[in-house]
Amino acid sequence: MFVIIGCIIVVVAVIGGYLMEHGNLALLWQPAELVIIGGAALGGFVIASPMKVIKGVQAGILRMFTSKAYTREDYLEALVLLSEIFFKIRKEGLVSIETDLDEPEKSPIFKRYPKFLSNHHALTFLTDTLRTLTITDIEAHELASLLDYEIEAHHEEALVPAASVANVADSLPGLGIVAAVLGVVLTMKKINEPPEVLGHSVGAALVGTFLGILLSYGFVGPVAKNLENIASEDKEYLSVLKAAIIAFVNTPSPQVAIEFARRVVPAELRPSFLELENVIKKVKK
Repeated sequence: MFVIIGCIIVVVAVIGGYLMEHGNLALLWQPAELVIIGGAALGGFVIASPMKVIKGVQAGILRMFTSKAYTREDYLEALVLLSEIFFKIRKEGLVSIETDLDEPEKSPIFKRYPKFLSNHHALTFLTDTLRTLTITDIEAHELASLLDYEIEAHHEEALVPAASVANVADSLPGLGIVAAVLGVVLTMKKINEPPEVLGHSVGAALVGTFLGILLSYGFVGPVAKNLENIASEDKEYLSVLKAAIIAFVNTPSPQVAIEFARRVVPAELRPSFLELENVIKKVKK
């Protein structure tokens, strides 16, 4: 929603300011310039990006427009889920959750938390880590290092689409100059035309530079930053899961582990101690 609002603000501010100076909107409508700039930018992106990155950019942009960032409720749901799993492990042992880990979609526990269940990376991160605990005697510090490596690898992979879009944003001003130069070349063919014709042609050529800069700093660059922020939010979310698991391995107390995780949640999204405790009590009942 905010992405759409931001785009509207950019368009209204630029066009509104232009009209305030009594500009003619018809002069800004230059489809050929858009074809040159947009087509060259898209072609460069395809040349530079393997299919994996292209799909990653598509998925990231779709998520940017259709999904909300992590909310307080998302973190609260994850903490309550972890609490339920930890209490079951403490009461019945690690063996008791093997079925839940093998088929989380059919698990009575995971099915109660649909948003977490739909988060593929978080679900895999949690189930794989708990599976590791069921089949190995890995030490807490070794597990912490393993999870750090996994989180960092996932984060670096998630940043690749953002970097690719940022490269496109960086290229757009230059491509705008390319479009402007081509417009000047066409203008030179009209050198014998009256001044008003030449002026219109030069103005149309300069629109290319304007479009390249506007698309770069007003749209594509912010999209790249948004994708980067999404990757950072995923990292924060996984870090909360990691904190809970490591704390539970160190001191097998569900309450202590969940409190460790709660303290890692970003401050603006962190549920209060009493709020989390009340929700956990309701689930137990």
